Amino acid sequence: MGNLDGFDANAVEPQTDFAPIPAGQYAAMITSSEMKATKDGSGSFLHLTLDIVEGHYEGRKVFDRLNLNNRNPQAVDIAQRTLSSICRAVGIMTPRDSSELHDRPMRVKVVIKPAKDGYEAGNEIKGYSSLDESAPSSPAAPSAPAAKPAPAGPGTPPWKRS
Repeated sequence: MGNLDGFDANAVEPQTDFAPIPAGQYAAMITSSEMKATKDGSGSFLHLTLDIVEGHYEGRKVFDRLNLNNRNPQAVDIAQRTLSSICRAVGIMTPRDSSELHDRPMRVKVVIKPAKDGYEAGNEIKGYSSLDESAPSSPAAPSAPAAKPAPAGPGTPPWKRS
């Protein structure tokens, strides 16, 4: 049993479904990170939770795992290259702790991983870059004229303020 005294479902929005977000480029930031042991206990990985911070999917979470300590040298190499991309995207080149990478906006490339082995389809992060780097444009979409930046105010995200 758990004490739920004081909880009012009328005051809390219900959980939305966990369907994957569409593949694409999103502004996001790491909001938590934790080193975890691998299932077999022979290594560890950095588990990252990222929040989408703009657009229709603002508030949705995506996750990544970096196999920084693994018996497979290729897995470690991929993880280190990914960590280097994250560091460059947020401008922290020599972090001492993963928490230094938190709450710093960047662009992530999200793909949909198909359902497999009893697991439902989900999202996977396939790239990290700076928000300043232009996202790849679709050849079918005409480029829109540049919009003037909104004036910085209390509702303006910190990374958009001058």
